[in-house]
Amino acid sequence: ANSTHVMGNRMMNGIGGSGDYMRNGYLTIFSTPSTAKGGNISSVVPMVSHADHTEHDTMIFITEQGVADIRGLSPLKRAKLIIEKCAHPDFREQLYDYLKMAQRKNGHEPVDLEHAFDMHIALEKTGTMKEQSKEEDHYDYTRRFTA
Repeated sequence: ANSTHVMGNRMMNGIGGSGDYMRNGYLTIFSTPSTAKGGNISSVVPMVSHADHTEHDTMIFITEQGVADIRGLSPLKRAKLIIEKCAHPDFREQLYDYLKMAQRKNGHEPVDLEHAFDMHIALEKTGTMKEQSKEEDHYDYTRRFTA
């Protein structure tokens, strides 16, 4: 979970007591809106550009879309539940596509380092993390599927 930085390099919130809470709380919850900037940014992404709280600290994720209680789940099941329950519907297909691609790496953690930040890169290039139609595409999303 990232609660302090935008795109990994700009601070948006100061470091407060969240780290102490996450490490010492009986039940730790991370809550956020599912999108930002008018729906152009997804709060649920394949990999955060800055990590404040690890997978070992956060037990429950909440957005206005729903609640994902990931306690006791495998990394793959956690990812699927967070997408299903917390991601905005406009971004779910992209996130599931990434997850399918990452699973091809056959590791315990579904990660594809070559494409983990595609949504961030698209935001920098186009101003949105949403996939663009081919007519308006400024970023070649098809490269995600050539790995």
